[in-house]
Amino acid sequence: MKILVVGATGTIGKAIVSKLEQEQHTIITASRKESDVTVDMTSVTSIQAMYEQVGKIDALVVAAGSAYFGPLTTMTPENNEQSIEGKLKGQMNLVLLGLEHLNDGGSFTLVTGIMMDDPIKEGASAAMVNGGIRAFVKSAAIEMPRSIRINSVSPNVLQESWDKYSDFFVGFNPVPVEKVAQAFVKSVLGGQTGQNYEVY
Repeated sequence: MKILVVGATGTIGKAIVSKLEQEQHTIITASRKESDVTVDMTSVTSIQAMYEQVGKIDALVVAAGSAYFGPLTTMTPENNEQSIEGKLKGQMNLVLLGLEHLNDGGSFTLVTGIMMDDPIKEGASAAMVNGGIRAFVKSAAIEMPRSIRINSVSPNVLQESWDKYSDFFVGFNPVPVEKVAQAFVKSVLGGQTGQNYEVY
């Protein structure tokens, strides 16, 4: 399979690429820099240029998307817009603009996150966009043409990032990135659609 991984330079993205390469698939990496192709998820023009450059693919995997974290009492509409543009609209546009570039029977795999179901302080904006992505995936699955599938993965906080984020996720049990990457592999190589794979 020819698989395009957006966010391939991040902790989760690198683990996904490694696992899919072990399965002997052709991987094209995409991110803002240091990848096979560059892409800015907040730019429709950039997404279109990426797809034109890579041509037809069998799967798109997204392990990227920035969201705003901060107290609800001081959050501004502009702060919240960062989450909408960076994670929600970015991923939706990757699907909408990618449909014509996906081969029959291909798949999209998007990324959500644990805080939409298990809230944390200062995470309201991120939780909102994660829930939006999950709802989009569930609804879009029944309209996908040409046997195309779509799923999302909802990771817990990572063991590899625990030192950085432990203060936000008090009492949580972090998971290894390898376990999260395996959920992406399940989505790409499996047969299910409309699912949100929770990795807790």
